[in-house]
Amino acid sequence: MLRGALIRHKTKAGHEGGWRSLEVSRIEGLSDAVFAFAVTLLIVSLESPRTASELYQIMHGFLPFAITFAMLFQIWYAQFLWFRRYGLQDTTTVLLNGVLLFVVLFYVYPLKFLFTYVVDSLTGGNGLAHLADGRTVPVLSARDVVPMMAIYDAGFIAVFTVFVLLYCHAWRRSDALDLSAGERFDTVTQIGGNVCFAGVGGLSLLIVLIGGNAFAAWAGLAYFLLAPVLTVYYTLMGARKRKLTGKR
Repeated sequence: MLRGALIRHKTKAGHEGGWRSLEVSRIEGLSDAVFAFAVTLLIVSLESPRTASELYQIMHGFLPFAITFAMLFQIWYAQFLWFRRYGLQDTTTVLLNGVLLFVVLFYVYPLKFLFTYVVDSLTGGNGLAHLADGRTVPVLSARDVVPMMAIYDAGFIAVFTVFVLLYCHAWRRSDALDLSAGERFDTVTQIGGNVCFAGVGGLSLLIVLIGGNAFAAWAGLAYFLLAPVLTVYYTLMGARKRKLTGKR
């Protein structure tokens, strides 16, 4: 199991400082099964190609699959780190983790659809889908642009809102977990970092809901704000932590 392998690797490398759980819990085992199922949903529609043209069509979907897989893996790894840092398995943790898994399963098809459409558009696609009955229809009609972007934004916001709540829960259990001053600061930092993620998603949602189709592209471009926003945020928090710990 990937979780177990990562734990063993970090432990051997001496990087497990601050970890409170070195065992894979049943909650995480269930989570792994759900994430694996989500990845399966990404590829379940793919059949073995019968002709070269079908193979080229499948290969054309590689980039959207890679992007979607990378995003799911990022969510999985963020959850992995949370369980390692705090090792909580109480009712609140179970409920919040359940919400996260639900959102991941809900999120996977809109995620794949959106990135397939975007990549196809950027690589010269005609934006048309060929149905089994021979009809050719637009992949995304004008009336679908706003709802599609809103669904993506809602899923993005939901994922990182759950992480905000998970870290807030860990913060409330600071005394019970006997968190050090540095760990408490890191917990607060992670709350703020996930708020940044959710906030950018909220900005994108506002843009598309207020601006409509004319601003749908701007709603997508809003996600490029993540890099500068997170860079500034973690730079500032890093400086504050160095000041707190007396390190340069």
